[in-house]
Amino acid sequence: MRDSTFSALFGALSNELRMSTIANNLANVNTTSFKKDKIAFHDTFQRFAHDYLGDAKPYLRDKDMWPKPNVMARPRLSDQQIDFSQGSLQQTGNQLDFAISGEGFFKIQVGDEQLLTRAGNFVVNSEGTLMTPEGHPVLGGGGPIDLPPTATVQADANGALRVGDTQVAQMDIVTVTDLTQLEKVGKNAYRIKPGGQAEEIEAEDAIVEQGYLEKGNVEVVTEMVAMIETQRAFEAYSKIIRGDSELDTKLISQVGRES
Repeated sequence: MRDSTFSALFGALSNELRMSTIANNLANVNTTSFKKDKIAFHDTFQRFAHDYLGDAKPYLRDKDMWPKPNVMARPRLSDQQIDFSQGSLQQTGNQLDFAISGEGFFKIQVGDEQLLTRAGNFVVNSEGTLMTPEGHPVLGGGGPIDLPPTATVQADANGALRVGDTQVAQMDIVTVTDLTQLEKVGKNAYRIKPGGQAEEIEAEDAIVEQGYLEKGNVEVVTEMVAMIETQRAFEAYSKIIRGDSELDTKLISQVGRES
């Protein structure tokens, strides 16, 4: 395989993944508190065997013993991260809708695992337990939050829930020491990557806004421009592959006739 074909192949595959990421961002533009994914590229270098061999005694000869290093660069996807930038807040007036202004997450119980989320569109089940729309309990003080049925709930900026003058619960509002160590697990939930070194800490600067929901941070125009750019890059790489294939076919057919 030609080097140009090899590089174009990986360039096309990289842009295919980038297109999938953009499409997922656009599909969730109206998802509450959705955080878009972003990816980056970097050059990786392919080294040949003689690149690692140095001429230790150049004064013994007038010519280099080894060829000059020949390093070839090829683009690769270097990283895919979640963009945790703040989305705008939309007023709903629902007493069970909560948004976090600043860095922080609500804690929810999903099976045997405690996960993080910024989507505060909560509901109360028939037993009075505060839950996500998927039926996962919202945690306060390390356990599920139970609210009196049909009660009017008021929340302060720290996530304390009151009915009248009585505090009935305190929502767990946390963050992590390194946001890049978080991964998505679906349904707007996050967890620390297995083996990650990040730790949960109290979100001191987070402000809970009752009656609001955080909108997703996807900018449609920016994503559409990136989609056009990615599509054109993919087409360019495809043309290189087709051109190399036509050149090889022509070369083989001509050599075959001449021989």
